Amino acid sequence: MAELDGKKVAFLLTDGFEDSELTSPWGAVTDAGAQARLISPADGTVTGKNGHEQKVDQDVADADASDFDALVLPGGVVNADHLRMDQDAVAFAKAFFDASKPVSVICHGAWVLVEADVVKGRTLTSYPSLRTDLRNAGATWVDQQVTVDHGLVSSRTPDDLPAFNAKTVEEIAEGRHG
Repeated sequence: MAELDGKKVAFLLTDGFEDSELTSPWGAVTDAGAQARLISPADGTVTGKNGHEQKVDQDVADADASDFDALVLPGGVVNADHLRMDQDAVAFAKAFFDASKPVSVICHGAWVLVEADVVKGRTLTSYPSLRTDLRNAGATWVDQQVTVDHGLVSSRTPDDLPAFNAKTVEEIAEGRHG
């Protein structure tokens, strides 16, 4: 795996996230040397749909994408649905695209990217039920374990986490994508 020493990675999520889609990539980036921070509109802690609890490091309203090298968006229907309705969360995600920084998204997390209007002309995958949403937003949707498009890493489900994690670490190591 690539070395991520000195890199700061934001994980944007709220209650109802898919537990393994937080814990597995979090472990991958921290094992590679990055500092991970949980950014959320929720206060205190967030709870996954299967009960994993984790402390929130920073409120999304106070977070600045310029303080981070990359963004990871875990899935979970409730998590993604709540985030896409939060203006600060959507703006935070969009700022990574504006700065050409790596973004990794899995499962339903792509709803946040649709709301941020950053998928037009991009190729990505997601949980299959988002296919029409992504196509309507101008993306090319593919059914693959992992897809990479100029620093945007996407995967479908927790089954894809090994490939998702490897590509996430690789793209963060590469840095900004023009």
